[in-house]
Amino acid sequence: MAGEAAHFAYGGLALSGATLMNEGSIDILVIDDDELTSEIIERRLKDSHLRYRVISACDGQDGLDVLKGKADRSVRSPYIILLDLNMPRMNGFEFLEALRADAELRDSVVFVLSTSDADSDRSRAYHELVAGYMVKSAIGPQFSKLAKLLKQYTETIWLPN
Repeated sequence: MAGEAAHFAYGGLALSGATLMNEGSIDILVIDDDELTSEIIERRLKDSHLRYRVISACDGQDGLDVLKGKADRSVRSPYIILLDLNMPRMNGFEFLEALRADAELRDSVVFVLSTSDADSDRSRAYHELVAGYMVKSAIGPQFSKLAKLLKQYTETIWLPN
């Protein structure tokens, strides 16, 4: 669908695919202490043929600094956060608590991308209003399912600006 103008009828109105999709590029903030994870995600997203810009943060505090413009790199709206849970300094749950407590950042779209398949971690993450919870080992070789999910998600959902 990327690059094509699909047309839909809704309530008698004709809407183009560009109206329904997020126009322009989408930033993906990967918050993970494993640099290899960020590299794999960036490679996979480039293969998806949508314009993604991947920004990496090594832990929750670094992620907050990026979001607040206090780092040497920043995200542009619209953006999606991919968050690991087990990190040094500020873990994923501490990041989520700080994010949801911040009036300017609380509406951020966050997907958890973790090695943990514990029910307690999944429940706790959803309590912090994550958009989804993914276990790294279950999303396919080289995160192929993640790329497909993000492509579908960004083609379908309107992200906050």
